[in-house]
Amino acid sequence: MSAAFLVLSSFLASAVEMVEALTIVLAAGLARGWRSSLTGVAAATVALAAVVAALGPALTVIPLNALRLTVGAVLLVFGLQWLRKAILRASGYKALHDEDAIFARSLAEAEHAGRVAGGGIDWYGFTLSFKGVFLEGLEVAFIVLTFGSTQGSIPLAATGAGVALVLVAGVGVAIRAPLSRVPENAMKFAVGTMLTTFGIFWSVEGAGAHWPGSDLALLAVLAFVGASSALLVTTLRNQRTALAAVGADA
Repeated sequence: MSAAFLVLSSFLASAVEMVEALTIVLAAGLARGWRSSLTGVAAATVALAAVVAALGPALTVIPLNALRLTVGAVLLVFGLQWLRKAILRASGYKALHDEDAIFARSLAEAEHAGRVAGGGIDWYGFTLSFKGVFLEGLEVAFIVLTFGSTQGSIPLAATGAGVALVLVAGVGVAIRAPLSRVPENAMKFAVGTMLTTFGIFWSVEGAGAHWPGSDLALLAVLAFVGASSALLVTTLRNQRTALAAVGADA
């Protein structure tokens, strides 16, 4: 049960981050040249591999309960932040994430930036791609390492992330356009729900308590977090409608 959640959570979280990274890389490649953009992607990949190689073994020496307590608390912070944004977007209080608008803005900025070239590389394009891939990739690396370490199976978490990478990169190469039709807010809602669920589950286990039913308790926690979030969306949406009606009558 937890293994399936682990792979699915890693896949969804990685897919969201990689869609955002793809948008930046496409803008850099189209505006500044693919050589510089792809060199930045390669450099960021090497840097991320170094981070994973350094942190992975370090996490294995931490006692499991202490690791789960720490990771659970951090996942709660990440999960609630993702969930908060998704709830506000779903209820209309925050604009939906628009990959087309982000792509257009990044493309315009890249086209108008000054050119500083050296060794056949446009350094603005290189830096733009490197920063986009590295920063988004750090979140993916964090999710893979923490999920994998607490469950004792980094390869399982890496499998979910790897499938997301191949899928997003393959579609991006095929269409050479931002993946604006991906239901990103729904994915962030799902990821936020899962991160919060794992955060609650592992925090309790790390504190020394035991869930009735062991891993099956994940389903109950997931249902509680999902139902609470859906109730918040409905409440906020109704509140927004009521405020709009009052404003129209004023």
